[in-house]
Amino acid sequence: MAAGGRREARVSLWAFALGGSVAGLPLLLSASPPSLLAGPGLQGRAALALHVAGVNAALLLAWGRQPGGAYQIAIRACFLGFAFGCGLLLSFGQSTWKHFGWYMCSLSLFHYSEYLVTAVNNPRSLSLDSFLLNHSFEYNMAAISSWVEFTVEKFMFPGMKQLTWLSSAGLLMVVFGDLLRKAAMLTAGSNFNHIVQNEKSDTHRLVTRGVYAWFRHPSYVGWFYWSIGTQILLCNPFCAVGYTLVSWRFFRERIEEEELTLVHFFGEEYLAYKRRVPSGLPFIRGASTDF
Repeated sequence: MAAGGRREARVSLWAFALGGSVAGLPLLLSASPPSLLAGPGLQGRAALALHVAGVNAALLLAWGRQPGGAYQIAIRACFLGFAFGCGLLLSFGQSTWKHFGWYMCSLSLFHYSEYLVTAVNNPRSLSLDSFLLNHSFEYNMAAISSWVEFTVEKFMFPGMKQLTWLSSAGLLMVVFGDLLRKAAMLTAGSNFNHIVQNEKSDTHRLVTRGVYAWFRHPSYVGWFYWSIGTQILLCNPFCAVGYTLVSWRFFRERIEEEELTLVHFFGEEYLAYKRRVPSGLPFIRGASTDF
């Protein structure tokens, strides 16, 4: 790992842990985890406010004056850590929002680990965008839609959100998808980038080992099943269907675009790999190479 990558990774880890420390507040207050978030009393509200203020002060003192955007890294990682900690509070309590807590943990860990793995694996491509928090307008709207659906259905059909067996199946999909994606990132090393590259650099290599021996696009396979899994976890029928259709179309177009570039980069080497290994996504064959 390059020196720059080590520094950013270290800053983000400390900040994520600092934000996640909110999960320890019930121990200090002798309160149950869900009661701290779902209708906290005056003491709970004061504790949350003091925690947020104290954490922000710690971030400013530690990294506020450091060059290189350390504070901007820290504030994003801390926010994700805070969301993860709140998710833990919901997950380990008896609240009816338990499964939403699983979702919060999954979502925040996905975004944080995107940054951390990039810092470790390919620090030259590292930026604040590596958190993927500003991935796209469509991505943000999809997330908001899932929160709205969950909330509306929870109040209208509360029993629908208590199907633990279904949420557990969704959680398994989420874990599988995220682990597969991170394995793909680590296997590809510096060849992995969040942005499709249109020019071949001297370090570009065609990776065909590890998870790339199973699928041509394991990072997309992982993200595809991760995204669907989040909606099964939430027992969101409408978003589960919508995420499946929209994600499938997005990755079909993305894979076709990327494979044209890969054929240009690697020629017959990639064509042979394409014939030998499936894309990994259902009914997606990739770019037509009949030319």
